[in-house]
Amino acid sequence: MTPLRLVFMGTPEFAVPTLTTLLTWPGCAVVAVITAPDKPAGRGRQLAESAVKQAAVAHGIPVLQPTNLKSPEFQAELRGYAADLQVVVAFRMLPEAVWNMPRLGSINIHASLLPQYRGAAPINWALIRGEKQTGVTSFFLRHEIDTGNLIFQDVVAIADEDDFGMLYEKLKAAGAQLALRTVQAIAAGNAPSIPQVMDQELRTAPKIQKETGRLDVARPASELVDLVRGLSPLPTAFTQLPDGRTLKIFRAQALPEPESAAQPGTWSTDGRTQLRLQTSYGRLDLLDVQLEGKKRMPIGDFLRGFNPSALGGQA
Repeated sequence: MTPLRLVFMGTPEFAVPTLTTLLTWPGCAVVAVITAPDKPAGRGRQLAESAVKQAAVAHGIPVLQPTNLKSPEFQAELRGYAADLQVVVAFRMLPEAVWNMPRLGSINIHASLLPQYRGAAPINWALIRGEKQTGVTSFFLRHEIDTGNLIFQDVVAIADEDDFGMLYEKLKAAGAQLALRTVQAIAAGNAPSIPQVMDQELRTAPKIQKETGRLDVARPASELVDLVRGLSPLPTAFTQLPDGRTLKIFRAQALPEPESAAQPGTWSTDGRTQLRLQTSYGRLDLLDVQLEGKKRMPIGDFLRGFNPSALGGQA
């Protein structure tokens, strides 16, 4: 059987295992990789290549980095690779002329169990909303984002200790295996194509904004723990100390104390191992933090160099 000709599209490190896994299967040949243009990064603002580009170059695969996916020149170059199928992971929206170009269409790997958590940040929002499971979905691209017919889904459990970084790693590996199984089914001509059914309330996954991470002490401590998990280690939940300095929170736990007389926003500390913030229901016990201008550290280390008088007001 002639190997399927694949064009792979992706940019961040999340997409790299999918690319490298597809390269292991002789039933397909990745003939080109499409990724974002190099961007300035770091203090020196030197141009940095995407993780996907680095992987493609390491494997000797041609790389295209268009600034405009609607450009006739880019589309003509892409058409020249005569792809049977395009595989998209963590890239950007494609115009129809691009996703509809291969004879078998284009598929996407999404880090949720669609139709739930459509959008740019499904891993973050599954954690922020306290879900106990999520997963990965392969589907055929169509006009509206994340709405195409489903191919396969794999469920991934969310452990109580999982934060964004941990769940990202789990889904990155699961997505790579799902992509391979999907491409193999398409090559064999037996891939499902199942319309998405909206028979329940949909939870969306919009892009994370800075203010998403601000602690709202009017919410219960348990919900704030989920917010911390969903944004750790990046972009990180945060609050302001009474003296105005920003405190990032990487790990926390909830202490149920619904009858507390303390007002939400009240801080307390023993000066050694405990720093706690009163919420509308329970206290948020901070375990791993970073004060602006300082390094990230466990709460015990943080408190050794911290003046408790900075907690003399409201959060």
